[in-house]
Amino acid sequence: MSIIYLIGGLLLILLGANGLTDGGAALAKRFHISDIVIGLTIVAFGTSAPELTVSVSSALKGSADMAIGNVVGSNIFNTLMIVGCTALVAPIIVTRNTLIHDIPLCILAAFALFFCCSDVLLDRYQYDVVSRTDGLMLLGFFAIFISYTFAIAKEDEDKQPEEKVASMPLWKALLWIVGGLLMLILGGNLFVDGASSIARSLGVSESIIGLTLVAAGTSLPELATSVVAAIKKNPEMAIGNAIGSNLFNVFFVLGCTASITPLHLTGITTIDMLMLIFSSLLLWIVAFFIRKRTITRWEGGFMVACFVAYTIYLILQQ
Repeated sequence: MSIIYLIGGLLLILLGANGLTDGGAALAKRFHISDIVIGLTIVAFGTSAPELTVSVSSALKGSADMAIGNVVGSNIFNTLMIVGCTALVAPIIVTRNTLIHDIPLCILAAFALFFCCSDVLLDRYQYDVVSRTDGLMLLGFFAIFISYTFAIAKEDEDKQPEEKVASMPLWKALLWIVGGLLMLILGGNLFVDGASSIARSLGVSESIIGLTLVAAGTSLPELATSVVAAIKKNPEMAIGNAIGSNLFNVFFVLGCTASITPLHLTGITTIDMLMLIFSSLLLWIVAFFIRKRTITRWEGGFMVACFVAYTIYLILQQ
């Protein structure tokens, strides 16, 4: 039954995110909001909706480790597996703007989360907690990130091809939005209940489940999108996909979650946080130093191997 809850919850989350995104984009288009604004807000939110739903549901159910593990694990998965697998299909040419601005922002997000989760290490507290103050700070970073992204997007708006947003009647757009939200809420509850039950039955900690199973499950749409883009000769989309998702996960998803309820950590370790920082730094290193602005197949293979090694380490720690 736990497996059914897990799979059914994930399907509801993915369907809900898709419905919410399509309905929101159609509604925005109906009120003559530009495509670039739709892409930077509604579509971006839709792709982060699975992580947001699972993290908030986990936190409200008292599973803080799963909420944090979902974000940390998703970001490691995005950086190492999504970019790595995409590079294995086709080498990725990294743009100068991504190298100078976007990847450093991703590294900043990793360090910000590390500092938020290191109360015992840095302040000698009895336990680590991501407080409401930390959550509000992360949301502040998110506001800065969105402002910066809008500024860059406005400069490049004339150079970008217009996205095709499907039009639909007002009633249908509202139905998709409401239905999508309901599926996200129900799917999030089912997914967290299923994952927690599996963790208890296997004697595995919720932090490990969050870092692996939950993180991979909520990141599968991004992996599929990036690999398909590489097959269609557009592999550079994987970089933007991974970086955008990572920034949303830390600044928006975790910011919202911690603002709702403080997150007390018990199973997420310093090693996990350092792995998050390492994955972001590795992305910058392979893009900049080895073969400048190109992530080759062997570099992609190395990134995938790093993720596999980290997953094996987590399993052996049990």
